[in-house]
Amino acid sequence: MGDDRKRIVIIGGGSGSSAALRGLKSHDTDLTSIVTMFDSGGSTGILREEFGYPPLGDIRQCLVALSPTGNEQIAALNSALGFRFDSGSSLQGHSVGNLVLAALTTVYNGVQGAIDELSSMMQLKGQVVPVTLDEAQLCARLVDGVVVRTESAIDLRGANGPGIDEVFLDADVKANPRALEAINNADAILLGPGDLYTSVIPNLLVEEISDAIRDTNAPVIYACNLMTKLGETAGYGASMFASEVVRYIGGRKLDYLLVNSAKFSAEVLKVYAKETATPVELDNRDAENFANHVLVDDLAYIDGLTVRHNSERLADIVMAAIESHVTNPMSAGLD
Repeated sequence: MGDDRKRIVIIGGGSGSSAALRGLKSHDTDLTSIVTMFDSGGSTGILREEFGYPPLGDIRQCLVALSPTGNEQIAALNSALGFRFDSGSSLQGHSVGNLVLAALTTVYNGVQGAIDELSSMMQLKGQVVPVTLDEAQLCARLVDGVVVRTESAIDLRGANGPGIDEVFLDADVKANPRALEAINNADAILLGPGDLYTSVIPNLLVEEISDAIRDTNAPVIYACNLMTKLGETAGYGASMFASEVVRYIGGRKLDYLLVNSAKFSAEVLKVYAKETATPVELDNRDAENFANHVLVDDLAYIDGLTVRHNSERLADIVMAAIESHVTNPMSAGLD
């Protein structure tokens, strides 16, 4: 059975990767979640700044997403890991999961050991792998030449100033060998969903990772964002998202670009309009310059007035794309 499972690598971080993982784990898959290690905000940022721990928040989210469902003990553990203390308390808004991972990182002399131990406790289906075990900060060079340093400063920049010209790391880092092994053995690679410049592309700034994706024979799939983001991707259509991903994987064309077709209610659009965010649409045929196949489908789930990727639908489309590619790799498309 194990030999028949599709080995899928999901590259990103946080809630976007979590959505993909929750859907894909219900299929016959062997999942590896490669997670960005350049986050610097919230509880993660405090632990990183005060104690020197690596970013832990995205790791925690992906661990919980990969854990099995239907087990009451695991469900209770997940609830505890997701609990967050009040931001005004002496615990400064830390999540229990981040604190547990911080403690385990010390006990097991490194974040990968901490992840492996917590994964065992959680009876994980798949593995969570940091993209690098080295330290670096994410930086952005704006179109006017100004450099913004740290992921949180980029993320919270809002409408101040011009757009992003490029993102880069402030130090050379080596890829986590386990991440490279997963990519080299993958049957498919899913980039995203997640914030373009702060979740997806940061992983591609690790040169060995982007080179491995560029050179793989496995299909490379990119799940485009549902909404633009002020200060980062305002005004972007699907082709711009795709072109930026292709730029950071050395010009390798995507095999599949997934774009949402769902329409949102006036109430939802009004909420996002307050943040100057709009739906990401297939703006023109330029997307075909960056992807062999552009798949437009209903990928959205509305949680109250919040737009998220539909985990089950996203997983179904990813699995269909993989099967189509295996059946006819030269012209693999979906009807």
